Amino acid sequence: MTPSLPQALLHERRVIRTLTLPALIRLVTEIDDNGPISHQKGSLQGAFGDLTAGQLRYAIDVARDLDFVHADEQAPDRYRLTVSGEALAEVYDAAARWARARQFPDTSSDFVTRVQHTLQLSSRGPQAIGSSLETSAPHQVLAEFLQAYPRVLQHADARCVQQPAEAGRAA
Repeated sequence: MTPSLPQALLHERRVIRTLTLPALIRLVTEIDDNGPISHQKGSLQGAFGDLTAGQLRYAIDVARDLDFVHADEQAPDRYRLTVSGEALAEVYDAAARWARARQFPDTSSDFVTRVQHTLQLSSRGPQAIGSSLETSAPHQVLAEFLQAYPRVLQHADARCVQQPAEAGRAA
């Protein structure tokens, strides 16, 4: 019988699982790197052609719920980052830079994989602390982000009890 994990660690894992959804990472960084996504026909699917419509809808729903993306059906720029979305993009960039400098998790990893693995290091519990990979820089940025935007903690935790739906409001 294994002892149960402390509630705080479980909560942290749920938050990190939400923040490391591949489609969410892609959505936030795409808008951060290339600006708002417009209403032009095909612009949304063109930017994310390798994602299914369901994955894209789910990422947009999560981003809206967590206040990372503002969606305006009437504005020329349909999806744009909020202040918290811009801050999350900085967390993703810091994690990717840290991972790239250390070739983590390996030399051929892409941006999304580097962000996911780096942010997930802290959610692995005490055994990760003794690893040869120091995690202070990206996890400090993540901790500061979560402290500045506590809403993310509340909403990410609530979303994790729901199954990721393939249908949604957006896209």
